[in-house]
Amino acid sequence: MVIPVLRTGLALLSGICLLVGSAQGQDLTEEQILQRFEAQREMYRATVQGQKTRGLDMIAVPQGGEPAGAEAPAEGGTVVFGEFAPELQVNIAIRFAFDSASIAPDQRPLLEKMCGAMRQSDVALFRIVGHTDAKGSDSYNETLSKLRAEEVRRWLVQDCGIAAARLEALGMGKRFLANPADPAAAENRRVEFQALS
Repeated sequence: MVIPVLRTGLALLSGICLLVGSAQGQDLTEEQILQRFEAQREMYRATVQGQKTRGLDMIAVPQGGEPAGAEAPAEGGTVVFGEFAPELQVNIAIRFAFDSASIAPDQRPLLEKMCGAMRQSDVALFRIVGHTDAKGSDSYNETLSKLRAEEVRRWLVQDCGIAAARLEALGMGKRFLANPADPAAAENRRVEFQALS
């Protein structure tokens, strides 16, 4: 199944902090998260309807491998993935223990804020994307990132009460580093939320 997501260079909502609970202490309010979700959904809808979006890059990402580029066919085992411009991303820098997908109790306040925003939103489908740093093999990081995204999904369903049908989990491993200058940096280990419909 191929599900497109977006990358755009549009400078919408500029000036809003980038990460929820990041190491730099930046923070988004629930209202700012909702604004970003609405902007993401509108861009996604425009793309699905065939409208050209300035700066849009669609990347075919085969499961278990590196990005193949936008010209690659999106066939079995491939997801069309794009990264939103930083000013539209909704990332949570959740700290996981080494080689673990368990959510530590001190990380739950970050998820509770996301829970509150999702409850207020009328978005029908959110994608939860797990990312890792560049330590370890491609296959290991892809598996670990998927397990972490699934654990966040499980928490949102069981502890927050979000309908399971509104959430999908995807692992991108180390493919889309938040800090490519430092591939082992902690900010690369994150969970990204995208509003698809």
